[in-house]
Amino acid sequence: MADVPSVIFGDPVDWPPHDVIGVSTEFSVTMVVEAYTAGVFPMPAEIHGQDMIAWFSPVRRGVLPLDGLRVTRSLRKMVKRYRVSVDQEFDRVIERCADSSREGAWIDDRILAVYQQLHRRGLAHSVETWDTQGRLVGGLYGIGLGGLFAGESMFHDPELGRDASKVALVRLVDLLRSAGGDRMLDVQWRTPHLETLGVVEVDRVDYLARLPTVLRTPAPVWV
Repeated sequence: MADVPSVIFGDPVDWPPHDVIGVSTEFSVTMVVEAYTAGVFPMPAEIHGQDMIAWFSPVRRGVLPLDGLRVTRSLRKMVKRYRVSVDQEFDRVIERCADSSREGAWIDDRILAVYQQLHRRGLAHSVETWDTQGRLVGGLYGIGLGGLFAGESMFHDPELGRDASKVALVRLVDLLRSAGGDRMLDVQWRTPHLETLGVVEVDRVDYLARLPTVLRTPAPVWV
């Protein structure tokens, strides 16, 4: 469990036995930072017709072991076709992830505003994938705290960037692995798509037990 119970989110032993541990109308940079250090993350939710923020700590957490990423032969070929950068176009990446025309789109203006502030403070990071003509065709973003990278969303251009989001993930894993130390790549849930990339499930109790050590690991150099 966490070293000290969160002031905002309380002691995990008191959390309900399902993924949503609370809701709020408040939403701020301070709350988000405390959430991740407590093993919690936010997502917008409409409850009784009111726009709220739901706070999640999945009972079964999706984690990608840094030595477990599955890179197929075709993906290796794709990696060579793109240029990849880090923290060059955070705003564009999160805006592309927030595109309301995407299936399952969930990022609203509240998320955009707070995570852009987090990026300005050096706590949110992006990985960008570019084609040979210099077009942004894929990427991902998330929160970086010590040895934790909590992935939030990724995108690829369906016409120009086949596997471009996966290429960004390969770069992210390489960056985290090269930094050494106890690191964890949190992806929230294990979906069928993420499972093909090597994502596994971890019990909430085990995730929270490991988290304090991970957070004490020095942050990687985001380049």
